[in-house]
Amino acid sequence: MNGRWGVGRAIFGGGETLEVPCTVDIERTADSFHAYAVPEGVFLRPGDQVIVHGTPDHVAFGERMTFETRATVLRAGPLTRFWTQWVAIFELTELYHCGFEPKEAVAWNA
Repeated sequence: MNGRWGVGRAIFGGGETLEVPCTVDIERTADSFHAYAVPEGVFLRPGDQVIVHGTPDHVAFGERMTFETRATVLRAGPLTRFWTQWVAIFELTELYHCGFEPKEAVAWNA
């Protein structure tokens, strides 16, 4: 086990590490502000981590960049994958709470 990836991977079980090609699309304009990294040739599962190499540290306003680079995919072990799916259920339910609470009654003092 490589100590570089931390104790968590040693405890929760780290699967394989893959080096794959990756397409990166970054846009910083008035119409859109996004950054997408799509690892190619690999199916990502819950808990997997993706480290994209060779990305720019700055994109000026009005620019759009699309380029090919490399990415390292760190596969999650079974325990990490289970934990990620379990926690995601509760994270999703937080989205249901979107403020439909009744307003408190305002007491008017006459």
